Amino acid sequence: MRVLSKPIAFDWDKGNIEKNLTKHKVTNKEAEEVFSGEPLFVFKDESHSVDEKRYMLWGTTRVGRKLSIIFTVRDKKARVISARDMHAKEKGEYEKKIKDDTEV
Repeated sequence: MRVLSKPIAFDWDKGNIEKNLTKHKVTNKEAEEVFSGEPLFVFKDESHSVDEKRYMLWGTTRVGRKLSIIFTVRDKKARVISARDMHAKEKGEYEKKIKDDTEV
């Protein structure tokens, strides 16, 4: 699902940067890496899209860290709400999607 055009611009909130770093040990630079990495998958986050559309992104950093990122789009910029390591179930689903997308 294409949500953002490339190159991707980011709109960071200081509170979210601090929360992601202290709670999830994810830097804003790591989160940004995932948006330009491959493979990545973007899903609508319907249950949290009350006031604005939110999306979940699954992808990896340059060093292979698998992250789950919740974000919204404001003024054509990605605004990261939360960035954390994928849970075990998400990792399994992510690996399955990679396999399914590469099978001929």
